[in-house]
Amino acid sequence: MSRIDKWLWAVRIFKTRTIASDACKLGRVTIGGQKVKASRTIKVGEVIEVRKPPVTYSFKVLALTENRMGAKLVPGFMENVTPKDLLEILELNRMNGFIDRAKGLGRPTKKDRRDIDEFNTPEYIDEFDFSLDDLEELDADDWKEIMGKE
Repeated sequence: MSRIDKWLWAVRIFKTRTIASDACKLGRVTIGGQKVKASRTIKVGEVIEVRKPPVTYSFKVLALTENRMGAKLVPGFMENVTPKDLLEILELNRMNGFIDRAKGLGRPTKKDRRDIDEFNTPEYIDEFDFSLDDLEELDADDWKEIMGKE
């Protein structure tokens, strides 16, 4: 028998046990549609639902543990049975990137800045055969010739 908060922490669903027990207190962890307390014991075969907006993940308990483990060992203790349509929603949110960032919610990352610079930089800027310094040296007759007026 294992407490649900310890198990959620041990299989790396939550970073700390405190966060796992807080999620239970806030009603984000359910078993069979019932909100559970952090001290509830779990059994092999139960399906635990964890709500992390915008998705509610579902995990089937394959084995019990109270010790945190490496990520490679996790598949032996749980199975992710989250419906595929919910995972697609998560993937769409990931793909949106900085486009959906609300104004004022942190600075853009280095990648965001590069994407913005690429978007704002005209593609034709390097296609000129002359520099702006060459234009300053032109007199009125040269301008007429350039403009096609004689």
